[in-house]
Amino acid sequence: MGFWWRPLGVLAGVMLVALLLWADSGWVAALAFLAGIQAFVMLRRLLQEYRLSRWLESPDEVDPPDATGTWGDIFYRLDKFQRRQRASRSELTSALEQFEHAAQAVPDAMVILNRSDQIEWCNPASRKYMGLDCERDRGQFIRYLLRQAHFLEFLDAADYSQRLVCKSPINREVILSLQLVPFGTAQKLLVARDITDLERVDAMRRDFIANVSHELRTPLTVVGGFVETLADTTDLPAGESRRYFDLMLDHTRRMQHLLDDLLTLSRLESDEHTLKDASINVHELAEALKSDAESLSRGRHTIRLQLDSRAGLKGNLQEVRSALGNLVSNAVRYTPDGGEITLAWREQGEAGVFSVTDTGEGIAPEHIPRLTERFYRVDRSRSRETGGTGLGLAIVKHVLTRHGARLDIQSTPGKGSTFSVVFPAHRVQQPGAPDGGKVIPFPERGQAAG
Repeated sequence: MGFWWRPLGVLAGVMLVALLLWADSGWVAALAFLAGIQAFVMLRRLLQEYRLSRWLESPDEVDPPDATGTWGDIFYRLDKFQRRQRASRSELTSALEQFEHAAQAVPDAMVILNRSDQIEWCNPASRKYMGLDCERDRGQFIRYLLRQAHFLEFLDAADYSQRLVCKSPINREVILSLQLVPFGTAQKLLVARDITDLERVDAMRRDFIANVSHELRTPLTVVGGFVETLADTTDLPAGESRRYFDLMLDHTRRMQHLLDDLLTLSRLESDEHTLKDASINVHELAEALKSDAESLSRGRHTIRLQLDSRAGLKGNLQEVRSALGNLVSNAVRYTPDGGEITLAWREQGEAGVFSVTDTGEGIAPEHIPRLTERFYRVDRSRSRETGGTGLGLAIVKHVLTRHGARLDIQSTPGKGSTFSVVFPAHRVQQPGAPDGGKVIPFPERGQAAG
């Protein structure tokens, strides 16, 4: 009733005036009055409709019409409705912008596909991992851009519970995990995640288990075979039994060395094992390393010591000696009889450099980047003959990383190698620093080498 009272009141007033005119001046005057009123109403209506049309064409540019009466109510309600629409549109736009900003910041590639597998939107990471560009490829069928057979099968299956692990189509070294997620009414969200590091860690784990198993299998087989032989033989000559026992002891020690190195690596990698620094007297340490090299060499090599600096070091004495000891024992093991091994300590700018130089067979360039990998060997058969566990340089790498140092390897096949440990300036202590440090002896077996 709120809408009708005004037009009905106006209509009643007009009819009352028309009746008065009819009674006073006759029906012609009354009809003329009604015709004038009708013309006025029609013209006013046309004007308001024109103003309404202009406003609806450009609601953000034209102010809402100002009118009274029924048209004023209509304009007011339409303006109120449009204000609500603009507020709702603004909220939706803001939410969409926030979603796009968040999606652009996500490190995973995200691609929105319609029911026909056409690209509707993709974030910047999709260019990095799949070579897709939102502006260029919008509306394109993704199966025409990514043509790998296994991807097409995965896309056609539309199994949202399954993932596809594959190589990136633009970088074969990157491994991706793809998953489809239902999105909207008939859309799909394709998510691609870089799992290269996870796959690499998993491969390292598998290789590590395989290498440890392989390293333990040979000595266990030898020891087991000798035990069976001794158990089945009652009259074995004393000299023969002595040889069997010596071989079993050698292989038992080899297994013990491997386990010791594995425990050392585990301790170095543990977050709970904090680095405890102390002052290290490098001259005393170098003398001790030279003495251990001479004991391991047994006169087969010439061992030289070259000390060009009086500076010391700040670090964990046991760990530093373990790392440098591995380099020294490697040099002895892989240098032919009659060769020379030089242990040197010098300053290079503000850094301290401890180097071990040998005249051994040298290392081909393609092997150098992988020398610090666990169980990596240039010559597997020779490494086993020399007693190495394949973990020595891996231990060196972890010790140096904990001390902020680095390992520099220079080698020429047929001429020899130089392994240099470069300590940062904050680890170098000049003469006169408090607590010159004491040198601890090597463990009974020496340090494992690679």
